[in-house]
Amino acid sequence: MFILLSIIAINGFGATNNPGIVPPDSKPGGFSYGEWSAKWWQWAYSMPINANPLFDTAPGSAGQSGNVWFLGSAVNTEQRPSGEIVSKADRKLTVPVGTMLFFPIMNVEGSKAEGNGETELDLTDYVSGFVGNITDMFADIDGVPVEDLQQYRVQSSLFTLGPLPDNNALQFMGAHAPAGTTTPSVADGFYLMLEPLFIGTHTIHFGGTVKFISDPNEPGFKLAKQEATYQITVKER
Repeated sequence: MFILLSIIAINGFGATNNPGIVPPDSKPGGFSYGEWSAKWWQWAYSMPINANPLFDTAPGSAGQSGNVWFLGSAVNTEQRPSGEIVSKADRKLTVPVGTMLFFPIMNVEGSKAEGNGETELDLTDYVSGFVGNITDMFADIDGVPVEDLQQYRVQSSLFTLGPLPDNNALQFMGAHAPAGTTTPSVADGFYLMLEPLFIGTHTIHFGGTVKFISDPNEPGFKLAKQEATYQITVKER
């Protein structure tokens, strides 16, 4: 498990139908949100952790191509005395004009290599249970909140992770996943696809909380909180 804009006016964000955000039932670039979520995980796992934007060991442009670029939260975490696990990212990224941005507010994947299940049904059940514990999500674009985030929940079909590089994210999490590993996986979570932003500087802020144990009186009660802020500069190609 790993937990972890056509041109519009900036003040258009935040209306009830969230203009500037591609509807979750559409197919931007010919792919559904669920298919893009699989592509997001394949991108995230395609780079070793010592050269990976999500580990803050590479620039955000690493591994990006085409008219859709990916953003994400931080992987590195801090555990507080209360048991809370907190991750924060504060990043800057320059993108070419006309680039769409796809990112998870909160998401998870489950794979056979991690021992999360053998079949697509097993993996789907696993990730669904995790996503059911997500709370307190938020996302805003240039200070304007995105409404009704629940509508952006999507689940992928079965897809393949890998071939993985050496020093990959699955190894980081303790899985036996040497270089060249491939594994079936399923993803679930809440994602946004932003239409291309105007030339200039923009701020994207998002995050949420996962409850690992539902009863705070139980020993080992933990919350995982993540938050990411991106300063996006859009420039001519």
